[in-house]
Amino acid sequence: MKRHGQCESGFTLVELMIVMAIIGILLMLAVPRFTTAILHAREAALHEDLQTMRTAIDSYTMDKQKAPQSLDDLVQDGYLRAIPEDPMTHSKDTWVTETSDDMSSVDQTEPGIDNVHSGSDETGSDGQPYSSW
Repeated sequence: MKRHGQCESGFTLVELMIVMAIIGILLMLAVPRFTTAILHAREAALHEDLQTMRTAIDSYTMDKQKAPQSLDDLVQDGYLRAIPEDPMTHSKDTWVTETSDDMSSVDQTEPGIDNVHSGSDETGSDGQPYSSW
């Protein structure tokens, strides 16, 4: 029973439904953009990690006149502080290394690792598998 001069406070069910619908629409727009931004950030981190490791492999090979036999060699000899975590697999142990018998210089004495790739079997936003980057 409503008395004179007294106001009822609160929201009606219709008002709450309208607010919930607006929040739902905003979430539908924001979530895909957020997940895309996260993916692009992980891909950028992968590119950077691969470039850093490839540079370390090249430097090691030129300095030692032999290619590293494992990624741990790069850490032990100070070319990397640590093996980075693969941003796509979230593991340090899933990097895939390529070993070649080709020598990168005339003075090189031993073949070894000459490239590294992600161990992920997923496809990147450019349509190429991460394992081929």
